[in-house]
Amino acid sequence: MRFFHSTTWMLLCLAGILFPALGLGQSPPRQIQDFWGRQVTLPAKMDRVITISDGMIEGVMTCLGVSQTIVGLGSSCVPKTWEYTYSSVRGEDYTYSGGMNPVTYLNPKFVELPLVCRAGTGINYEAVVALHPDLIIVRMGSCSLSSGRDVAEKSIGLLSSLGIPVVVLQGPNTFERPHHGTMGREIRLLGQIFQQEDRAERLARYLDDQVKLIQSRTADIPQGEEKSLLMLGLSPKARSKGGAAHVKGQDTLQTYFMEEVIHARNAYSGTGAWNILNTEHLLSLDPDGIILVTSWGYHPPSELYDAPYYQSLAGMRAVKNRAVTALPWTPCNCEKRLEYPIDLMVMAKAAYPQRFAHVNLGNWLLEFYQTVYGVNTETAKALLSCQWMDWVLEKDTHGQD
Repeated sequence: MRFFHSTTWMLLCLAGILFPALGLGQSPPRQIQDFWGRQVTLPAKMDRVITISDGMIEGVMTCLGVSQTIVGLGSSCVPKTWEYTYSSVRGEDYTYSGGMNPVTYLNPKFVELPLVCRAGTGINYEAVVALHPDLIIVRMGSCSLSSGRDVAEKSIGLLSSLGIPVVVLQGPNTFERPHHGTMGREIRLLGQIFQQEDRAERLARYLDDQVKLIQSRTADIPQGEEKSLLMLGLSPKARSKGGAAHVKGQDTLQTYFMEEVIHARNAYSGTGAWNILNTEHLLSLDPDGIILVTSWGYHPPSELYDAPYYQSLAGMRAVKNRAVTALPWTPCNCEKRLEYPIDLMVMAKAAYPQRFAHVNLGNWLLEFYQTVYGVNTETAKALLSCQWMDWVLEKDTHGQD
């Protein structure tokens, strides 16, 4: 048997010819381009991932089957469970309990994960380092990262300086003109990162198909005959500042949904996401319907109808006609997440109930959860309950009492 000269042996080993695992026989590192146009080199091992998001990244990772790799969270709203109680003018109390982000129900371990970031406090870089992450994925526009681009760039720069790959996503409201299609891009990018492109594509297409279904049912609404809706937040914070409630303005994703998908009209002509309006201003808008959004708490129609502090709004047409509907409970609702088609369907049925009479909201919701998260009917019912949408199983109307 012929033996290699020792120098030749060493060179062959280094070149990966005799032992490819030790040399140049390996595949080149994978690179992706994030939403900021940055080329990010992904680590070969991604067993420890930190997410800074209000549930969107975590939801997609759940759908892709990789949520078990999350070791740290960037939102206190992901692991939390909520309860709200309201009183009526009749002295009756009604309580909503067990509200949570659907991804938390599907990933109970999230309750125990450390937080590296929360709204109003910034990123805890020491906590990040202590978790030894392989990858950090952040979503601009999340409540924890809702500041301006200059502040965000500094935060991302500091994270990157730790020697950890950082991927940046952007929620729809971070763009000059919000559009739900950017969420499809986010889903596809996450699929690329975790090499689950097919799953991600199916998920993105399903969500987009639900939008197109609604769009097709309202596309022929004649101009000038659109129903007027008001996106209203019955926020205690607004009341503490001398107003009655918050409203969503023209430059928000909610108005894009309302006008471009549902073909309704926003009764409020101003801009901004959290405008505080007083009672007189709200009465003057007098929309055909009111959509109650998550706004420093969950607010059902019964709060607007019966709470003593809202009796001054009883003269609004939508209140008198019981044309008030609440969107699902969505904690830290700074940016939309995978459940955004639910908002659209609830809004569409509220605006044009006859055009969506064929859609049983309860059945549609259960099918939505089952398709998106791949769960059975019982789990779908639990997810529905987490978002305080149980009323759809009791009766299928365009509002709730």
